[in-house]
Amino acid sequence: MSYLDKNLLAGETIVFRTRLHWGLYVPPALFTLLVMVPFAVLLFVNGAVPWAAVPPGLGLVWIVAAHIRRQSSEFAVTNKRVVIKLGVFTTRSVELLPSKIEGVGVEQTMWGKLFGFGDIEVTGSGGTKERFSGIQSPFEFRRAIQQATDLPPGA
Repeated sequence: MSYLDKNLLAGETIVFRTRLHWGLYVPPALFTLLVMVPFAVLLFVNGAVPWAAVPPGLGLVWIVAAHIRRQSSEFAVTNKRVVIKLGVFTTRSVELLPSKIEGVGVEQTMWGKLFGFGDIEVTGSGGTKERFSGIQSPFEFRRAIQQATDLPPGA
């Protein structure tokens, strides 16, 4: 059961939910395949067989860390609030009431447009800004926030 499912308020329902994009696996996977595996082969060929498993093992640890980061991150809009939770060991949780949100910005690179991820910046009343990177379906998340807050489109 997720953090959000455990902490729903009475009468609260989830309207939209997203997470960090799968692209966060790309850097550790590429590094492991392009650097760590060839390094392990080099160790193996040069007779350092016991050490040959270390580089791919380190790459695997990095991939597992990315998986934990993705699984422990939640972005949701409910009928009562916007909830964003990141992390396991160090947790960052942001909960905003729809009436206190002034705007939501989305930034997408060319790669973000191709693969469906981007950064969002939520501006609360008083000008406080919360920025989150690598969000899957950022425009849909913004649309759900706008519908919850009755913000005009494009805000």
